[in-house]
Amino acid sequence: MTSPLPTVKSAAETSANTEVTRPAKTSGERPASRVRRHLPTSPWLFAAPGLLVVAVFILYPFVSTVVNSFTDRRTLIPGEFVGLANFRELLHDDMFWTGLRNSVLYMVGVVPALVLLPLLLALLVQKNIPGITFFRSAFYTPVVASIVVVGLIWVWMLDERGLVNSLLEAVGIGRVGFLSDQWLLLLSAMAVTVWKGLGYYMIIYLAALANVPRELHEAASVDGAGAVRRFFTVTVPAVRSTMVLVAALSSVAAFKVFSEVYLMAGPNGGPAGEDTTLVMLVQRTGTGLTGRVGYASAISVVVFVVTVALMLLVLRADRKEDA
Repeated sequence: MTSPLPTVKSAAETSANTEVTRPAKTSGERPASRVRRHLPTSPWLFAAPGLLVVAVFILYPFVSTVVNSFTDRRTLIPGEFVGLANFRELLHDDMFWTGLRNSVLYMVGVVPALVLLPLLLALLVQKNIPGITFFRSAFYTPVVASIVVVGLIWVWMLDERGLVNSLLEAVGIGRVGFLSDQWLLLLSAMAVTVWKGLGYYMIIYLAALANVPRELHEAASVDGAGAVRRFFTVTVPAVRSTMVLVAALSSVAAFKVFSEVYLMAGPNGGPAGEDTTLVMLVQRTGTGLTGRVGYASAISVVVFVVTVALMLLVLRADRKEDA
């Protein structure tokens, strides 16, 4: 007795059954092309609030400042277009050159300290020893403190009858005019800036030092390198890019200094205005009912150009060293 042969379905029947079992497309389903057409607009919707803030509080004031620098606008007077008259006046303004000199000196005095001292401080607090968390918090406290409070504290300490002069008089040195001498006042303001910025740049260096492999230090120690030699041959090359970043940030901040000098020297910029910086000159010239907004805008444009040039010089020097 022979067994029945298995039935073989034809290709047509198989395709027909496949088409029957395929799920039907619902009426509410969108074609893929329509979905892809709407996707590019979604990121802009999420970025719109941030872009609006940037446009209102950054782009518009910047463009307005550049436009005003070519006019004779005052606080209550719209002003007219005067071309490069404001910039030509800057060349013959002794107070502008005084402010430029003080801003450059301030940058030269502050930047090296803010590049090196926070690195040394980060090396000290990097070690995991008992109580190190307290010192990390203590070093970072000036960063979160208000600059007004910090400035007033230092003014009280450096005043003619302040704490520092009282101690100097007690040891027989005599009182020092920290806030009355032109150069001592500028150096005192630099000290405040360095003291307040140590903790901020220390945190940046701590993040960079955490990425330095321990094997490099161990290999240098095996080769007989001491702590100082390891610092210059291992630590400094490893965090060099971070040092460039700190130099760029501190250069711009130091050149645009305002609060420290204003609080310690007063609105007039110290004795005969000799400690005035460029940003203080902008504030003094462009505010009040008779403020020369156009002239102050021209000074602001100069400050912007110099700060951009500083950053480009620092980046170019870094690229040359890499090459």
